[in-house]
Amino acid sequence: PEGAFFDLASAWLGWDSVAGERIMQPEVPGLPDTVEALTSTPRKYGFHGTVKPPFALAEGHSFAELDQATRAFCAGHEPVVIPKLQLRRVGGFVAVTPSEPSAALADFAAATVAALDAFRAPPSPVELSLRRQAGLSPRQETLLSKWGYPYVMEEFRFHLTLTGRTGQADAVCAALEDHFVPALPRPFVIDSLAVMGEDFDGMFHLIERYALSG
Repeated sequence: PEGAFFDLASAWLGWDSVAGERIMQPEVPGLPDTVEALTSTPRKYGFHGTVKPPFALAEGHSFAELDQATRAFCAGHEPVVIPKLQLRRVGGFVAVTPSEPSAALADFAAATVAALDAFRAPPSPVELSLRRQAGLSPRQETLLSKWGYPYVMEEFRFHLTLTGRTGQADAVCAALEDHFVPALPRPFVIDSLAVMGEDFDGMFHLIERYALSG
């Protein structure tokens, strides 16, 4: 997460999850709404790309066990190289995504979900109801039942979120071109997996980072 790209995106969101502090947000010309409003939803998570969806620790397991298992898992996996990133609209929000699908990244994400699933507490009925409000396909319903989240395995789409949902995503994307595109790393190397944790204020912080050293 260190580097110009992370710093720029963290400032845009207004939250540095590594330092654990709010950051003054930039002024970006041409936006159809304020930066504060556009980033209000993703701010709590900090700048990140989800590999394993958020979960509560399962009863009977400790963080020490999760730490050990994650460390061993990452020691057996190589870094994933994404040749090129792009800034684009994803549904109703704006994100940075790989320019082309990456089989290596999809395989790594699927392996992460499966390898650490024993540490995931089952979602509550309320959580399941909220997921189903999106109108899931039969396959997504199966994934939700098995893995606690509908957008994993072949439904996984890696993205680095920059805004919440907005009816003006195309305009926001256009306004952010000059701000973000020059900072997009090429290639983009995913060389570690981070475990994040939510504090009592709902903000996410880095707990530990594990090098992909396989």
